[in-house]
Amino acid sequence: MIINLIKTERKLSIKATFKQSLKYTFIAFLFSTSIFYTAQQAAAQTTYLPHYTSKNGLASNNCYFILQDKKGFIWIATDNGLSRFDGTNFQNFTIEDGLPDTQILQMKEDNQGRIWFFALNGQLSYLKDGKFYNKDNDDLLRKLSLNTVIVSFLMDKSGRIWLGTNSNIIVCYDGKTIKKYVSPNTNDKFINAFIHEDEQGNIFAYSDQSVQKFDGKTFSLIKSQVQPLSYMTAINTANKSLLYLDKSGLKEFSRGKINNLISIPQNLIKNMSGYFYYDNKTKEVWIANANGAFALDKSGKTIQYLQDISVNQVIKDSNQNMWFATNVGIYMLPNLNNRLSIIDAESGLSSNVIKSITKDGKNRLWLGTDDAVIDVLTINNYQVSEIGLDDFKKYKTIKQLTFDSKNQSIYFSSDYGMGVFKNIYKSTGDVNYLKEANNSMFVIKHFSLGRNNDHLALALSSGVVFLADRTNNLNFNSLKYKEKEDFFKDRSYHVFYDRDDNLWFSNINGLSQFSDGKLIKHFEKHPLLTKRINDIQQLEDGTLILATDGYGLIFYKNNQITKQITQKDGLTNNICTKLFIKNGEIWVLTNKGVNKITNYPTKPSVANFDYGKDLLSDDINSLFIDDSTAYFATNKGLILFKYNNKNISRNLPKVYVTSIMKDSERLPINQSNFTFETGNNTILFTFSAVDFTTSDITYRYRLNENSAWVETRTRRLDFSSLQSGDYVFEVSAKSQNANWGPSAKISFTIKKHFWQSLWFLSILILLVAYIFYKVAVYITRKQKDKEQEQLLVKNKVLMLEQQALQAMMNPHFVFNVMNSIQHYINTQNTASANKVLTGFAKLIRKNLEICTKSYISLEEELEYLNLYLKLEKNRFGDKLKYVFSIDEEIDKEETFIPSMLLQPYVENAIWHGIMPKETGGEIHINFKLLDEHYLNIEIIDNGIGIENSLRDKKETHISKGMQLTKERLNLLGQIGAKPIHLNVTQNTTNGTTVSISIPLK
Repeated sequence: MIINLIKTERKLSIKATFKQSLKYTFIAFLFSTSIFYTAQQAAAQTTYLPHYTSKNGLASNNCYFILQDKKGFIWIATDNGLSRFDGTNFQNFTIEDGLPDTQILQMKEDNQGRIWFFALNGQLSYLKDGKFYNKDNDDLLRKLSLNTVIVSFLMDKSGRIWLGTNSNIIVCYDGKTIKKYVSPNTNDKFINAFIHEDEQGNIFAYSDQSVQKFDGKTFSLIKSQVQPLSYMTAINTANKSLLYLDKSGLKEFSRGKINNLISIPQNLIKNMSGYFYYDNKTKEVWIANANGAFALDKSGKTIQYLQDISVNQVIKDSNQNMWFATNVGIYMLPNLNNRLSIIDAESGLSSNVIKSITKDGKNRLWLGTDDAVIDVLTINNYQVSEIGLDDFKKYKTIKQLTFDSKNQSIYFSSDYGMGVFKNIYKSTGDVNYLKEANNSMFVIKHFSLGRNNDHLALALSSGVVFLADRTNNLNFNSLKYKEKEDFFKDRSYHVFYDRDDNLWFSNINGLSQFSDGKLIKHFEKHPLLTKRINDIQQLEDGTLILATDGYGLIFYKNNQITKQITQKDGLTNNICTKLFIKNGEIWVLTNKGVNKITNYPTKPSVANFDYGKDLLSDDINSLFIDDSTAYFATNKGLILFKYNNKNISRNLPKVYVTSIMKDSERLPINQSNFTFETGNNTILFTFSAVDFTTSDITYRYRLNENSAWVETRTRRLDFSSLQSGDYVFEVSAKSQNANWGPSAKISFTIKKHFWQSLWFLSILILLVAYIFYKVAVYITRKQKDKEQEQLLVKNKVLMLEQQALQAMMNPHFVFNVMNSIQHYINTQNTASANKVLTGFAKLIRKNLEICTKSYISLEEELEYLNLYLKLEKNRFGDKLKYVFSIDEEIDKEETFIPSMLLQPYVENAIWHGIMPKETGGEIHINFKLLDEHYLNIEIIDNGIGIENSLRDKKETHISKGMQLTKERLNLLGQIGAKPIHLNVTQNTTNGTTVSISIPLK
């Protein structure tokens, strides 16, 4: 925004001439003395008015009229269309949006919420529910096309619309018919007629040539003392009275009587260039004049704004801000609670550029400039005294000023020098300059004064040095520095004495402390403290506040970082340059504005100052805060802000949906529910919150009440390719450091696709059910077929088991057993014969028992094998030995294996492995658990070996029992979830190992 500094009450304006004479008067004095004092004139405050032009988005700088609608938006009529302003952004409207002409002269809002626009070409248009209506899309406006300029508008209590024009026509529309009234008298025409309705409902027409009254049928001439200067100098009030300006001043016509309100000088009346405004609360009248805007009260006090600028209109908005329409844009005069004032070179200071500021004990501000001058401003009467410094180059820019209340002195410094004014309350000043004993050059970054002693610390480009007695010995010797005693090397930025006179300083390494002769390097413990620190201040509780260069504010207490405040917490920028603490509040200068932190440490809150953003932005050099006023030293002068006004209040911003576009079609914004056809819909919402106190507005939105809010800075949101369903677009706004305001809601429904309809879903469900049925039948049939195959496999297994049973009862074995029995009988060894016969009988019976079972317990299998081996050992004697080895963890009764599984392999070991040997043979049968899932069985013999046996056989012979058992194991593995593993191998030279791994059930 462009800054305009408007004078309120200039007392003197001869400063430039006076300073020029001083230049020659004191030219010789400058060479022989160190300073000079010059008493200057009283400085005049100027009030800051935000100025908006086409550069800020305004449609044109030539502005005719301003209107605030019922929602709070500011409308500006220009020669290039309309602008609507919400405090942050301008939205412009032209012929393409529905205006009948680019030049809009005046606007009115009726009691139905329609905003009427009067164009230069005489055409009418109005805005309703976000849509513009003109003669091309509205029958009423087509009939009201007059081809003459409309100068006044009235909607009476009956709802009739009255239009006054700049020609001899008055128009009335009663909701059904349009009537036109023409004055028949040549000298009494309705030229520039202003239409007024009084308390009784009488209609009057005040024109340039006559005053006429409507009798229900026509207008008739009447005699009246009410004579407004023009249609621009008359206002219809809410209580049906008429406010008007005539040649003598402001008057009120109410209930048939004329009341004199304010007298106005003739020179202001004659130069009126536009509309006026009357403030009923303050009893002030604001005159739009060719030389500016003038505010007058009953006492005759007159204040001028916008000097030498032609003003077309003045209004006051609902927040008590004044608005001015001019030919160079619009201006806003903030309400009394938010105004900024400026004192600059034009109004009394020696320079516009103020680099430093402090305040002494007699309510005087000391201002360091960029012109080797220090201004002393007495706040009570705004008298300015200039103190010129002798060495212009050395002291051109006074970048720091500090008040020493203990010694009633003012210390000042530039980049290349430092000095102190003593006896500042006396008529003449006494100045001393800091000296280096060897006249060596030094660059001062900052200095700090000890609070309880006379110490002075300097942050130099070469390091930190401190002086023990600043009052009596303001000098130092760089050659006699004592490292870590009175000098700390490395480029430094800032020094600070806390309330206990501990010295804190920041250099290229970070933050350090010098206390009681000890150096404490705090940066070594905290990485954040290694960053550049631009300023240090201390709170009442001892907390240090560090203003960093890019990391916001750091709060440091008891050797711990207790808090960090950055942009995320509300700072305008993380680069903080200056700090000031007043009444527990922390003022922060950043390179993008001013912040104030309150309620620390309980609930810190960051406030930003948006008024005068161009002033309080990146050119603030220093600040000073007293109990009610904030002073800012800027490159544009000294800025004053009354920050402690208790009347200040900030309302929650209310957001409005200003337009709804669906596929380039504008929809009415008063409608709260819409239904859209399905398809590739694009819905555009434009919304805005009215707030003239800040431009820092944040919005949030959502499309469903149960969904999360999404924050945004934009005021336009478009949604495309939304799924069918019900939506509620909800948006709200908040200004900086405030709560969220009330929401605006728009409901809309996107119809479902035909395939999402109930009939389609019903058909789809039936179709899916049919397909599911057919698939289920198919799967069931396949399952039955598979079960049948499994039954066939099981049946085959049973058949194989029967065959194995028959095969196991080897005829040779039976024959040999019977021979043994016969041998025992013939030798009359009845006991042995009975023993063999009994064992054989048990074996046959056991065989019959287990042949009907698919699985038997391990205990039964061991019993069966033991019977068989005993019979074989009875025949072979010592030539056969066998050993059973069973893992103790195996539960023989609960462990099951396939029946008749091991006997064929044991028989094969005896007959084909051990029998061919000349010496005795051994068989080891081992049972072990491999893990929780498998039982491992090993049949190990020391016979000739299976490979040797097969090689020595002349005839090909295959053990039927072993072949059937192997096939049976394969079939069992196919039926079961886990396979059975069988492995038959010959040992190294002789002997055979049969390994069987059986899954446990």
